[in-house]
Amino acid sequence: MLLEGELVRLRALEPEDAERIHPFVIDPEVGRWMQNEHPLSLAQVRKRCEERAVNTYEKVVLGIEAKADRKLIGIIDLRDAEPEVGEAYLDVYIGDAEYRAGGGYGTEALRLMCRYGFDNMRLHQITLWVVAENEVARHVYRKIGFVEEGRHREAFVGLDGKRHDMILMSMLKGELKW
Repeated sequence: MLLEGELVRLRALEPEDAERIHPFVIDPEVGRWMQNEHPLSLAQVRKRCEERAVNTYEKVVLGIEAKADRKLIGIIDLRDAEPEVGEAYLDVYIGDAEYRAGGGYGTEALRLMCRYGFDNMRLHQITLWVVAENEVARHVYRKIGFVEEGRHREAFVGLDGKRHDMILMSMLKGELKW
């Protein structure tokens, strides 16, 4: 599966992507607003990449590749998809700092994945959770059509051990903004 825009292409992950993904999962800036596991070694990341489940309706995980240099820069997924209700949860991160700030890579990846969810998976709603203080991400989500629906107070524990509110956001089919 390949989804392509002007800046990025979304593609299935390959076992050889482990060497590129490992620096992302150990970067504190990437992990700052994510539910973190314990630190992973390169061998553990390789094993996960080799044993990654096949993409299915319930969970589609794709690599975000910068088209200009064919470089893996992040990961995006739609997970916990339920055909009965037409809803899935979205997760995304840009792991490569060079592509993180203001270049439009994350925005385009989000639009491509949401369009795929609505058109190909026949979803009615895409939902995500974001840490309240992550205003950069919230801005991008609002820009492409997500709306804030609620707040889960002190539900996220940051790397600093402090608790933060989580914001529930969603987008309905037909609300995606290009």
